[in-house]
Parts: sequence; structure tokens; C-alpha cells
Amino acid sequence: MDADTLTRPAKVEHLEEMQGFVECCADRCALDPRKKFGLLIAIEEAFVNVCHYAYPDGRGEVELACYCTGDSLVVEITDRGLPFDILSLPDPDTKGAIMEREIGGLGVHFIRKMSDEVTYRRQDGCNILRVVVHNKQDSGS
Repeated sequence: MDADTLTRPAKVEHLEEMQGFVECCADRCALDPRKKFGLLIAIEEAFVNVCHYAYPDGRGEVELACYCTGDSLVVEITDRGLPFDILSLPDPDTKGAIMEREIGGLGVHFIRKMSDEVTYRRQDGCNILRVVVHNKQDSGS
């Protein structure tokens, strides 16, 4: 499994470049446009979370690795920031009145809902969030 990778400073000003990179990977994998749209939302949320929270001193990097596997696109977001399993956060209240809800948590909700699979692991001092999106195209079988 050869992955395309892109590493940039964990700064929000690199978001557009990171999304462009993922979009190119999605196009190479012939990902369904609706699935690509959802993936880009999930990646934006994950990247911005790293930028805001992983590096308290403001200095650090984020690596994106993308690869196609079968009918899926896998994106791994890796940082060497503070250990944090984003998936440990509870689902937000999306049913109550908007003015009565707690602020925050929707980013993680979007990551979960816009991905077919999402996992977190801490390995060799790195946070690794793995997002998988399956292509909706019918295989004909």
C-alpha cells in the first residue's frame, strides 16, 4: 500500500492546501462526488482540531497520508501533539433546541457521520486518526 503524503505546519492557513491534496487523492480513487464532499468536511474538522489543540505552544506538523484500497479511500491524519482520542468525545445533543445545546462537539459528529469508518490510535508518540470512505459505485455483482 503506497500512500501519497503531505506534511505541513499545523496552521489553519494550510487547510486549503490539505483539502486540495485529499481532493486529488479522492479523484484518483474515483470516489463518488457525494462521498468526496463528506470526506472533505471530515478532514477539515480533523485538521482544524489538530491546529487548535494538539500543539499548545503553536509549533507542530500534521501529515496526511492517502491511499486507495479496493473500493475505498483511506486518509490518515498524523500529528505528534498532545495525546488525544477525538473519538472518546460523546455524541453531541443534536435533538434539543439549538440555543440550549452546549457549544462544541459538532466537528467530531461530522467526522463520524461523513466517514464509513473512523479509528484512532496512539503509536510511537503520534496521534493517528484513520478515516475511511467506501465508494458508493455499484460493483455490478
